[in-house]
Amino acid sequence: MTVLRRVPLSARLLVITLVLLAVGLVATTAVVVASLRGPLVNRVDGRLRAGGELLSRFPPQALDAVGRAAVGQGAPANSSGLLDLVTDTHITYVSPDGGQERMFRLGTAGTAPDPGLPDLGASTAARSGQGPFDIESDTGTTWRVLVLPARYSGADGVVVVFAASLADVDAVVGRVRTNCYLIGSALLVLLSLLGFFALRAGLRPLRQVEATSAAIAAGEPGRRVPDIAAPSTEVGSLAATMNGMLDRLDEAAAARAESEARTRRFVADASHELRTPLAGISGSTELYRMGALPERADVDRTMDRIERESRRLERLVDDLLLLARFDDADPTALRMEPMDLRAVAVDALHDLRALDPTRPVELTGPGGGPVGPAPVLGDEARLRQVVTNLVGNAVRHTPAATAVRVGVGTVDGRAVVEVADEGPGLTPEQAERVFERFYRADASRTRADGGGAGLGLAIARSLVVAQGGDLLVTATPGAGAVFTMALPARPV
Repeated sequence: MTVLRRVPLSARLLVITLVLLAVGLVATTAVVVASLRGPLVNRVDGRLRAGGELLSRFPPQALDAVGRAAVGQGAPANSSGLLDLVTDTHITYVSPDGGQERMFRLGTAGTAPDPGLPDLGASTAARSGQGPFDIESDTGTTWRVLVLPARYSGADGVVVVFAASLADVDAVVGRVRTNCYLIGSALLVLLSLLGFFALRAGLRPLRQVEATSAAIAAGEPGRRVPDIAAPSTEVGSLAATMNGMLDRLDEAAAARAESEARTRRFVADASHELRTPLAGISGSTELYRMGALPERADVDRTMDRIERESRRLERLVDDLLLLARFDDADPTALRMEPMDLRAVAVDALHDLRALDPTRPVELTGPGGGPVGPAPVLGDEARLRQVVTNLVGNAVRHTPAATAVRVGVGTVDGRAVVEVADEGPGLTPEQAERVFERFYRADASRTRADGGGAGLGLAIARSLVVAQGGDLLVTATPGAGAVFTMALPARPV
């Protein structure tokens, strides 16, 4: 098996094909020879039976005249038809005790027995009346023998043995067999040449696949196997499968590179966000250690700043840990229970009024229609966190007295909560990136004046996606923005 694995596939296929063809040739030749020899032997049997039925009626003396006629020495006038039946036939009369009483050879070669004639004694005579059979002589020739009881007057248990050589039959069969093998051998040589070139052409696509794989391994990941065969063929299917695998590997590599880039950006942004409160705390403590805060009021202000930065640092770390839990698909991060989003929407409306009593607010259904039920299976605390974040953004990023609408209901099997404002809206680029971590649409807003770390919407979307839903934004510059939280509706 190890040796076969080292042999090229083309050579193995060619050898297997030639072996099968050779076996088929031998089997076909055997069938042809058997089909040819059978009728020829049957023809000899017919002559033996016809001649035997007649000659078994003649005593040995009567056959002398027939023998002379066979060699042209004259014979009775009515013996010509008989000669046609028994030409080159040996006839032996065997007595009851197994002795040969008389032997004749009827044929054009004379009356002397053939030197290759086998023993036709008692063992042969015992098969009287059994039909023709074969006997091998000492010289290797095959004879067809028929034994019949003598039916002339005074036979008294004598049997007549008729023997005809099958040398001519075997010669014809041998020539046919030889011709079959010669022609078959020539065909095998021709087919081996044709098969060699056909296999080279048929396996050329596999060599192209091999060349493509080698090129990819050498540093050409963009290479693909060309359309070398129809997809319904084995080679075409292999090429299509390999190209699909390469495409998926490229996509996986690109996704991995993008993930690594996002991770690097995340680490850089997180480090930057953490550095700011840490720098504030470090600077304040350094001032205190240097004695730069002589007054009690200065110390109190510094402690207040340290406390604010500490709380901000704590919130930032909590947000990062929460994102990490959802990135790891932590099932313990959520407590899923049946609930209705209408309660969340109503509380959001109250939050809006509390944050800005002068702002016009309205509770509607999705798209401004009537309020409807929105049953879901979700984590109520986390969903309230999402809606609170959306409401807070609507208040912070729109001018005072800007109207805000909260919509709730069910649309196409999805429970929906909308927070829509009529503020300045978002540009297409901002809308595309608004859910990215550490992204702030208004880069001019600093942390000191209330700017966040840019994690709120990223966390909100992660919370919704973890519960089987999605958080989307529809925004038009100068015409406001609509943030839509959609979750699978729970059957009631």
